[in-house]
Amino acid sequence: MGRGRSARVGPWLAGVLLVAVAGAGFGLYWFQPWKLWQDETVHEALPVTVDVNTSRVPAEGPSSSEKPSTPPPAEPVTLASGELISHEHATSGTVKLVRLADGSHVVRVEDLDTSNGPDLRVLLTDAPVKEGRPGRHVFDDGKHVGLGKLKGNKGSQNYAVPADVDPARYSSVSIWCDRFDVSFGAAELAVT
Repeated sequence: MGRGRSARVGPWLAGVLLVAVAGAGFGLYWFQPWKLWQDETVHEALPVTVDVNTSRVPAEGPSSSEKPSTPPPAEPVTLASGELISHEHATSGTVKLVRLADGSHVVRVEDLDTSNGPDLRVLLTDAPVKEGRPGRHVFDDGKHVGLGKLKGNKGSQNYAVPADVDPARYSSVSIWCDRFDVSFGAAELAVT
């Protein structure tokens, strides 16, 4: 009689173990807790472009008093900036909206220090930045433009603003976890 009972418990126990292992595997994939101990540091220089309008030589060629030369690269202009504040995770650094000499725009994140996490992105948004931990349901309700995956949770990096986006219509930047719909940190962009 004992043998029949263990024969029934065996498949049930195997099923429970299979569900537990599958659940643990899914949980590890979804949360990726090891990223909390893994830092990705990125150090990108601010892009510098040459303004093609100032580097042209007249069609008839240079006059005897003009010497053909390539002008020095034009300087990028910071249009707005702000300090990152913490939301769901401790986050610090500076965010700048920069216009390059060719008229394109980049969001530059400098001295970033935040937690690593799954599916982190940089968003340009029209939402106000609130102090404290209001990271949930703050930046997903208004207008926003995704600028790409976060390149690293530490360092300085650039994110191109799409050419068809008017950056003047956006007032903040968020380091956004797309998987859990939370802001790790955000900065209000103040015109400089």
